[in-house]
Amino acid sequence: MEGNVIEAARILGKLIGAGLATTGMIGAGLGIGVLVNGAVQAMGRNPDASGNIQVNMVLGIAFAEAVAIYALVVALLILFVG
Repeated sequence: MEGNVIEAARILGKLIGAGLATTGMIGAGLGIGVLVNGAVQAMGRNPDASGNIQVNMVLGIAFAEAVAIYALVVALLILFVG
């Protein structure tokens, strides 16, 4: 009985840790939304600069997406390695 409780607590701890690690994905999603919103507004106001704006937008999306991927990797490591 005592071993089952300890094992259950260990599994619950892993699940809570993985859930907390994935909160980084929320920030990345919000960041991408704000970034695209700003880029679309800027392109609407100044269509001549849309090429520059699109390049910077794509770079920003890539960096924000990298943060979400790191959060996913940490969550998977917590679940399956730890």
